[in-house]
Amino acid sequence: MTRQVRPIVGLMLASAMFCAGGVAVVAAPAPQAHAVSMSEYQAKVSNHAKLKSQLVGVSSDLADTILQLADLNDNQIPAAVEAAESAQQAAEQAQSLAEATTQRLQAAQQDKANLEEQIKQTGSDYDDAKAAVAQLARESFHGSSTSDVLDFVTDSTTADDFVNKMQSQAAVTRSESNAATDAANELNTSMNRKDRLGAIEQKITQLKEQADQQAASAQQAASEASAKQTALQKLRDEGTAKREKLESQKSQLTTQSAKEAADIVAMKSQIDSWNNQYNNSNNAAVNPNNNQQQSRPNNNTNYNPAPAPAPAPAPTPNNNNSGGASGMNYAVPGNCPAGSGYCYGHNTGNTVGGAAYPSRQCTLWAYLRRSQLSLPVGSYMGNGADWANTARGLGYLVNNTPHVGAAMVFARGQSVGGHWTADWQYGHVAVVERVNADGSVLISEGGTGFATFPAWETISNAGAYQYVHY
Repeated sequence: MTRQVRPIVGLMLASAMFCAGGVAVVAAPAPQAHAVSMSEYQAKVSNHAKLKSQLVGVSSDLADTILQLADLNDNQIPAAVEAAESAQQAAEQAQSLAEATTQRLQAAQQDKANLEEQIKQTGSDYDDAKAAVAQLARESFHGSSTSDVLDFVTDSTTADDFVNKMQSQAAVTRSESNAATDAANELNTSMNRKDRLGAIEQKITQLKEQADQQAASAQQAASEASAKQTALQKLRDEGTAKREKLESQKSQLTTQSAKEAADIVAMKSQIDSWNNQYNNSNNAAVNPNNNQQQSRPNNNTNYNPAPAPAPAPAPTPNNNNSGGASGMNYAVPGNCPAGSGYCYGHNTGNTVGGAAYPSRQCTLWAYLRRSQLSLPVGSYMGNGADWANTARGLGYLVNNTPHVGAAMVFARGQSVGGHWTADWQYGHVAVVERVNADGSVLISEGGTGFATFPAWETISNAGAYQYVHY
């Protein structure tokens, strides 16, 4: 699917994303520095103005906290994420180049050792001796043809005997001649071993200097990447502190618009916190001593995102499902035990947990988030676009009304708010985090095309999609 790049957490860094067999695949170009377009700048100004208008009457301290947290979510953290990822890629490239040069250096050093061993065994004039033997062989053939013919005539008893002897001698002559030519060719490529040894030593000197320079560059790049990551973590820590401060002061908000603005800003910050936690848990799970290839992806059982803010009450949905659960209270989380295969009166399809979904994909995030909310979810729901039909077959409630915790299903080729289009073959799936007063929904989603896992965005035409509930 094609979509516009915008500088907020969770917006795509690539031009295509899809979920294939539970896999979101992206054709992602290398990160490039680019100026903010006029339309992007105007969008930022408009969003900031809208947020300020929602905070009219709010104390300046609390309003500043909300505005600052929104700026961290929408601008500072996304820019820091992109900078950190770009620096990390540069560090990895520099390290790879340094390792390649080191390998070339080691190969040259081995060539030198091999040649020195040959010289030690045979002497530096070994090739010249071979050439001399070959030349003697050639000269002996040049001077003996007449006597050989006379011998053949004298010793042959029949004409056939004579011809056979001549053919046999000619074959021997050609064989010896070829051997002499081969020796001469080898002489041309390795005439002076001392010269070859000197050339290898010169190349080793050059490679050694190059390897030292590239190793220093790799170390510098790694240091810069570490600094970028530290700066990113500092911003995230600041965001966490402001989110906690906001949560503690929410009771001061008296208007519905201010409460909604605060909820949205806090949820965006929470989703970025989940992304940070996911990355940390994955890094901690890496075992450097385990080189065994795994046949299926890690189901990330060590990942337990912090509880989400309490969802806002939502109206009762219009149930257009042909069958399944009903009478659900969407204002509270579910009560389906994690990993259960049967819940809310139907088969959940959960047989192997999240192990069927590869890392960072949209389907994995939908599984993780639904599990965290104690909502039923299956291990083999299929591609993103397949979740609605698979869920119906298992007995879930599926309709077109969004509610917190519902899996939002993007059909193949479906236009999304006029900004991008779901992949024509695989579609997409996300999780509803909040239903806003204007009918739009704030969603969390996975996929390698997003800068973070999970990512977030707001979808305006919420009624155009299918939603998997209990």
